[in-house]
Amino acid sequence: MQHSSSSFELIENQAQLEHFCTENRSSEWLAIDTEFVGEKRFHTRLCLIQAATPKGNYIIDPFGIERFDPFLDLIEDPAILKITHAGENEYRILYQQYDAVPQNVFDTQLAAAFLGYKHPVSFRRLAENELGLKLDKTLTTADWEARPLNRKYLRYAMDDVIPLYPLMEQMKEKLIRHDRLEWALEECKTLESEEYYIKDPNSEALGSSMMKSLNIKEKIFLLRLYQWRREQAEAKNHSKEMVLPAKLIAPIVRGVGSGLEGLRNNRRLPEHIIRQHGRLFTELFNGPGTAEEKALIASIEVEEDEDPMEEILQEILYLLIRYKCLETGITPAFVMTKSSLRKLKNGIEEVPEELRNGWRRRLLGEDIYHWMANYDCLELAVEAGKIELRVR
Repeated sequence: MQHSSSSFELIENQAQLEHFCTENRSSEWLAIDTEFVGEKRFHTRLCLIQAATPKGNYIIDPFGIERFDPFLDLIEDPAILKITHAGENEYRILYQQYDAVPQNVFDTQLAAAFLGYKHPVSFRRLAENELGLKLDKTLTTADWEARPLNRKYLRYAMDDVIPLYPLMEQMKEKLIRHDRLEWALEECKTLESEEYYIKDPNSEALGSSMMKSLNIKEKIFLLRLYQWRREQAEAKNHSKEMVLPAKLIAPIVRGVGSGLEGLRNNRRLPEHIIRQHGRLFTELFNGPGTAEEKALIASIEVEEDEDPMEEILQEILYLLIRYKCLETGITPAFVMTKSSLRKLKNGIEEVPEELRNGWRRRLLGEDIYHWMANYDCLELAVEAGKIELRVR
C-alpha cells in the first residue's frame, strides 16, 4: 500500500486554525498525532499537531496560535471519531494544558492487543504488518522546537497520522471476525474519562521501592522530599532531575537523620546540593507529621516475608489467566499483571472495576473471577493426581 505525506496544509495562525475547525466540524473522523518536547522541563511543550480528516491532511503549528478552543471542541465532539496510536500521550497533554477530555476514541495500539500483538506495539510495526507500509523512523530525534519548520521533518511527521484511518478500518474488520470489536471499543473508552488523566501527586513517593523499609519519620520525610522536588520543578519549569537527581534521594533519606553534619559528610552527596538545600532537608525531616501524611503512610502495604505456598498459588492463578489470554489471542499483560495479582492478597486491594464488569471478566470466566474476588480465602489442594483451587 502506498500513501503520500507530501501534500498537507500548514496552519500557523489563529485565523487558519479557525478555518480548519469550521471546515472539519462535520467530518466523521479526525486522525491526530503530535510532536512534543519534554526534556529538561516540567511542562511538556507541544510543538506540532498532525491531523488527517476526510477533507485533507494538516499540520498545526501551536507556536503561532493564541486560542485552541476551536480545535479542542473537535476533540471533545462525540460525533467525530478520533483515531490515534498510543493516543494517551496526546490526550494527556491536551488535558494537562487545556482541560480537554476526548470523546469517541479509537486507539490502534489498544485495539492491537485484541489481535495478538504484544502491548505496547509500535506504530511502525503495526502499519507494516497490517498495511504493508514501511515507515521511515530515522528522524525520531528531530528538533521539533526549531523554527522555521523543516519541510522534510513535516513530511516525516505526517507519516504517523495519514495511515491511521486505513489502519483502523483494517483492524476493525479483523476485530469483527474475531468477535473482539466490542471489547476493543470498551478499552478505548477508558481514554474518554477525566479520571484517567488525573495523577496522584504522591504516586512517586508511595511507589518508591525504599518506602517499605523506612521508619515512619523517614517515610514522611520521603513524601515531603518528593513534594518539594515536584513543586520546585513546576515553579521553575525544569525537569525534576534538574532540581534533584533521583539517584540522590536514597542517600539523603538515609542520612538526614544524622542532621546537617551527617549530610555534609556523606561522600555520595554533592557539596553544592547540601550547601543549597541541606538546612531545608533537615527542617523537612524534623517537622511533625500531619494527619494527612500519617494517613498516606498507613495506606502503604506492610512488607511481609514471602510464603512459599502463597507464591505457588499466585503462579498457578497467573498461569490460568495467561492460558485464557493466549487461547483468545490477547496479550496477558494487557489483562492483568503479576503485581496487580499480588495486591489482591489479604484484601490489600479489591478486584478492580474493569475486572468486575468489563470485557476482562467475560474473557477470564466466572471461575477465575470468583478465585480472584476471594483471593484472601483461596487455597490449593492436590488430591488423587488432581490440582484444585478452593475458596475456604
